[in-house]
Amino acid sequence: MTLDLVCRDLGVVEYEDTWERMKQFTQVRNKDDADEIWLLEHPSLFTQGQAGKEEHLLAPGDIPVYQADRGGQVTYHGPGQLIAYVLIDLKRLGIGVRDLVSVLENSIVKVLALNGIEAYAKPDAPGVYVDEKKIASLGLRVRRGCSFHGLALNVDMDLTPFNRINPCGYQGLQMVDMKRLYTGATLSDTKIQLANQLAEHLGYTSPTIQQGWN
Repeated sequence: MTLDLVCRDLGVVEYEDTWERMKQFTQVRNKDDADEIWLLEHPSLFTQGQAGKEEHLLAPGDIPVYQADRGGQVTYHGPGQLIAYVLIDLKRLGIGVRDLVSVLENSIVKVLALNGIEAYAKPDAPGVYVDEKKIASLGLRVRRGCSFHGLALNVDMDLTPFNRINPCGYQGLQMVDMKRLYTGATLSDTKIQLANQLAEHLGYTSPTIQQGWN
């Protein structure tokens, strides 16, 4: 049975509702359900991974903090950051978590290359970097052989809230976004490029783009 990859363009959505939808989708899906990627933005918030340490939350202030069930430490989400939640049946595709991490990193590197930005992944620190500054973060959870959570790519955003944390648990780690490296970067273009790259790296011919949850 050949299944399409469904990409949902969700716009700006609240974190808690989206998180609940991810968990529910993963809990009830079966082997015949298509894999999905949710492309979206969140309002300003911090998320702390399962192994997250309080010491990396320096001064969250008025920005809410959510304890998430993903891997990794603390990160920031906000407008102008493109998030892709990857709801993939790893067992069906015959790949492991490390393979999926490589898919996400390689897809981001390719998107950035399309925009004239030279980026790279690090074997010891998941994510994507440009000149030792971090431009994309990863955090995943796997349940019943299926993934959820995903990646966050800084496109055109206010980076100052990252100063309130040790991003991903690294003191002094500097963050950067696409707009600072390529003035023509837009969220709408990047969204399409990322959907196509993720589909290709997962072995799909092309994604089916849908607006909203339905």
